[in-house]
Amino acid sequence: MAMQKELNNFTRNEVWTLVKRPRQNVIGTKWIFHNKQDEAGVMIRNKARHNNDIFVCQIYVDDIIFGYTNKSFSEEFSRMMTKRFEMSMMGELKFFLGLQIKQLKEGTFICQTRYLKDMVKKFGMENAKPIHTPMPSNSHIDLNEQGKDVDQKVYRSIIGSLVYLCASRPDIMLSVCMCARFQAAPKECHLVAVKRILRYLVHTPNLGLWYPKGARFDLIGYADADYAGCKVDRKSTSGTCQFLGRSLVSWSSKKQNPSLYPPPKQNMFRRGVVVFNFFG
Repeated sequence: MAMQKELNNFTRNEVWTLVKRPRQNVIGTKWIFHNKQDEAGVMIRNKARHNNDIFVCQIYVDDIIFGYTNKSFSEEFSRMMTKRFEMSMMGELKFFLGLQIKQLKEGTFICQTRYLKDMVKKFGMENAKPIHTPMPSNSHIDLNEQGKDVDQKVYRSIIGSLVYLCASRPDIMLSVCMCARFQAAPKECHLVAVKRILRYLVHTPNLGLWYPKGARFDLIGYADADYAGCKVDRKSTSGTCQFLGRSLVSWSSKKQNPSLYPPPKQNMFRRGVVVFNFFG
């Protein structure tokens, strides 16, 4: 009965297309069965899900990565692409758009160590004294209009490099976003704050994201905000992060717009954004 309900859902939602059988073996599928329980552990209904293998492909300009649950998908995709385009198959993914990917038995580790070291060397900070935090806990950066001007081009270049590094370093997201607010007219105090982030990176070059195998896939989201923390316009700053099981999959740091919502509702709005990120 559970199987029939699932098949009826396919028909009702029109999520399938009837096609002619190709001149190849048809890939089989299987059913997954389990009992749905309530909070007390009492079975309330049977569930059946029609499951089959998947193939995922991501394209960025002329770089392509793909993953699969069935090796025949990979072989067929490789044949199809090389037949039509001039391509080089690089094998197991180890490096992609500045990201280093280490696929291990226990899981996958993603970092940007090589990019980080090149960056601190580019800005002459490779021999800087390491520091344990990207910014002081009580730091409140302001415009400092009377401060000494610094090279806007250099400042923006450092910010741009740091923003790219945030792809695998959520620990610097807040401090980078705070410093990025002063790119129009950076002062010496802003450059000092940015260089502190670089000094922190010198101390922590090998940090990254860890995605363990076999972890649960519970969706968990967190959101928080300060209260009128920006000394320039008194806007609040929100922070969000989303986990899939034990794996961090999304994070952000952004100033709020106080004209839209009164302070008590702004945190509710950020939590709504977290939910939208999950299901939107």
